[in-house]
Amino acid sequence: MSRFSFTVAVMDITVSVSDSSNPNTLRSVLAALRAQKLEIKHDHKNWGDWIRLDGCETVISIEVTHGLTSSATIEHCEDDSEDVLPAIYRAFDHIGWIGIDEDGEYQLL
Repeated sequence: MSRFSFTVAVMDITVSVSDSSNPNTLRSVLAALRAQKLEIKHDHKNWGDWIRLDGCETVISIEVTHGLTSSATIEHCEDDSEDVLPAIYRAFDHIGWIGIDEDGEYQLL
């Protein structure tokens, strides 16, 4: 009996509203993603909210409080189409969000 092990590379990318901006509604985030022709599904669980992309392993973990959100983590699977991450970046950039990494804030586009 043989066992196969598959490793899928996942990169976590933090996006957020800038310090000078107000939170967005979850509805506006979902609309921005759909405007990029991404087929998405929002799952609300006891432990958090997830946005799943149809046909992709990439998911977005998004913090939602009373319908408002200001932070999310894109868990990008590097095996997904190369068009997925730029489309997600365009969606979040459209609503004024920025990326955050160990060096600080950066523009998504």
